[in-house]
Amino acid sequence: MIDLDHIRRLLAERRDGFSLPQGFYVDPAMHEADIKAVFEADWLFACNVCEIKQPGDFLTLEVGPNPVVILRDRDGEVRAFHNTCRHRGSRICGKEKGRATRLVCPYHQWVYELDGRLINARQMPPDFDRDGYGLKPVHVEVICGMVYICLAETPPDISRFRAAVTPYIKPHMPDRTKVAFEMTLIEDANWKLVIENNRECYHCAGNHPELLVTLVEFVLPDDEQGRKFQDLLARKTSRWDQLGLPHRPAEGGQEFRCIRLPFHEGMLSFTMDGGPACNKLLGDFTEPDLGSVRMFRVPNNWNHFLSDHIIHFRILPLSHDRTALRTTWLVHEDAVEGVDYDVERLTQVWIATNAEDAELAAVNHRGIRSMAYEPGPYAPSEFMIRNFLGWYAAKMESFANPHAPMQVAAE
Repeated sequence: MIDLDHIRRLLAERRDGFSLPQGFYVDPAMHEADIKAVFEADWLFACNVCEIKQPGDFLTLEVGPNPVVILRDRDGEVRAFHNTCRHRGSRICGKEKGRATRLVCPYHQWVYELDGRLINARQMPPDFDRDGYGLKPVHVEVICGMVYICLAETPPDISRFRAAVTPYIKPHMPDRTKVAFEMTLIEDANWKLVIENNRECYHCAGNHPELLVTLVEFVLPDDEQGRKFQDLLARKTSRWDQLGLPHRPAEGGQEFRCIRLPFHEGMLSFTMDGGPACNKLLGDFTEPDLGSVRMFRVPNNWNHFLSDHIIHFRILPLSHDRTALRTTWLVHEDAVEGVDYDVERLTQVWIATNAEDAELAAVNHRGIRSMAYEPGPYAPSEFMIRNFLGWYAAKMESFANPHAPMQVAAE
């Protein structure tokens, strides 16, 4: 059961600039609270539209105890529904993805049209009102080919996010891609630790040799490496300005971050030699040296948009100490495997990095369980964690004190 007094006590213990009190990470009851306060209340990244390209294509996911199906209807619209039959509640679509002409409950064969209408309920009396038993809808927004869903009755406004990130993402045309590879990794850590690990590169030098072939880790502006990076940044952004590609940080506050940054000099993509991962560039690009647009949005998604491919990362909590990370690698819809790209080359860097991060998050979670744990201070380079936890604390404050005046956390 959710103990609001316990959450309020933990919030009172929280210190800005420090990791969270232990209970937020390891208390099993916090999982239910996080699902209610965060994952059932906010917009969640679900998939790319290319994964449901044709009418009848569907994809399923679970938000806590809530199964959801996302599909393309007969008119080509993207829709989402609670994947729960209106008869006696059975799950309807049992596969992760597939194609269906209609949605048929496997239990008693109630049949739903792709727009959610109940069209057949066998053995029900003649006066049964099918119109009152359609599938319950879930809010959907498609932003540059990225499908977001929200389970809340009244979803929060997502228009600021849409307006801010569209100029960065649209040139990469995510809606004109296909999935070259996907994988789901179960991490033995609380979802917040998975996010925290992603929000800093303080750990990169000691743990990510594959990633640092191309990625520039955090540098101090006044040291030699920092000065070299500033020179590199100035040269690259000058070229991006000529191409009309935005690169300065978007104004996302604590909700999201979007920025274009260069790779190391001479590096073009996330590969072990820095060369292209796909020879067919995305959209209408002719310039391969575009760095990467790095976009993160609370609570469950980060991405890299490159000249030659896109990587989506989606997390969903399974319990207080298990998190599912789904990663999809996307290339141009006309790219040919074995000709334009090799799957192993395309995925090698981030398969290794994901595995390394999973181990780091698991070790972090196990350490936090110790009676010796107490919140520790974040380094200056971990400012994005501070933003994330500021957002999370505001969410939990609003959940634990629903009648208190709403406060907007500053970045």
